[in-house]
Amino acid sequence: MKLKSYFADSVENAMAQARQELGPDAMLVNSRKSSIETRHLGTYEVVFVSEAPAGGEADPPAPPARASSPDSDRLAQEMAELKRELEGMRRTLNRSALAPATWRDSSADASDAYAALAAAEVSPELAREIVQGAESRLSRAGGAKSPSAFRGALVEQLEARVKVQPSLGRGDARPRIVALVGPPGCGKTTTLVKLAVNYGLAARRPVMLLSIDTYRVAAAEQLRSYSAILGAGFHLVETVASLAQTLEENRGKELIFLDTPGLGPAEMAGYSTLAQFLSSREDIDTHLTVSCSMKSADLSRVMDGFEVFRPQRILFTKLDETVSYGPILNECVRTGKPLSFFTAGQRIPEDLEAAAKGRVAELILGGAAVEALSAA
Repeated sequence: MKLKSYFADSVENAMAQARQELGPDAMLVNSRKSSIETRHLGTYEVVFVSEAPAGGEADPPAPPARASSPDSDRLAQEMAELKRELEGMRRTLNRSALAPATWRDSSADASDAYAALAAAEVSPELAREIVQGAESRLSRAGGAKSPSAFRGALVEQLEARVKVQPSLGRGDARPRIVALVGPPGCGKTTTLVKLAVNYGLAARRPVMLLSIDTYRVAAAEQLRSYSAILGAGFHLVETVASLAQTLEENRGKELIFLDTPGLGPAEMAGYSTLAQFLSSREDIDTHLTVSCSMKSADLSRVMDGFEVFRPQRILFTKLDETVSYGPILNECVRTGKPLSFFTAGQRIPEDLEAAAKGRVAELILGGAAVEALSAA
């Protein structure tokens, strides 16, 4: 068995290195940001385990064939039985560690499902509610409670708690005005350009890009460069009054996208006028843009802090920089706001997708969580 760490500037690149060296059967054990001591090797570290020798190493010579004997057959059967018992013990220990005490005598499907949701960082209360809902659904339906039937009920319960609205603009208001707000480093500017290309320029709709981000000069210049490449209009506004005037002057456009500064808790007070403007305009569709790789506690704090902007929807970025997608569901349920779009990379305009209930279930029940759920 081989255990090895790989370092790169993104989790995706580190995983690609591991797959290339260890092969497709290698299993992801952990992913995290690099420590201070190893930061020079790459921003992210992923740990993989493989039972096979790493690529490029010579396979050991095969032992000479030997005739089967009753003793060797019995030994093979005993080893297989021991392996099954160890696997059963592992699953029992996982359920005991992750599932609530009241569930430890319940079905393996329920315990494994709770463990899978917990592994994806779904909140304990929500995970319990989803699993209990799946059990109740099967009980009402009657019939055989097979693992596949339980999984279907689980996905149904999960999707029932997700709201999605992958659209731009509010109602019949024209032009459709879309504003992206969020913390620093969440990818608002590149996401705004992806939206403009996919839903504006690709459909030959007149598009205007606006920026009120005077806090970072580079951000406005980046958007100006994109607009020149795409052939879209661009305007930098420095005040809320100027923003209101610019919106009025561009009523003939079909789509107007507004880029805003990345705001941390300390900067919020300085942009109260902008928050009041966006929250009071019934024709502006404000999307709270947040990174999926944030810790759950930090994500909740950011969501609450940006409530002064009255965002209508949540847009999650950087899905490629994490393997735990439970916080998407947690915040969708906690805030009651629908999901609009996902991004998973820097490519423009490819790395953008409309939010869908099935996609959220796939993310949460994928990877390690699926292994925990389907171990039986």
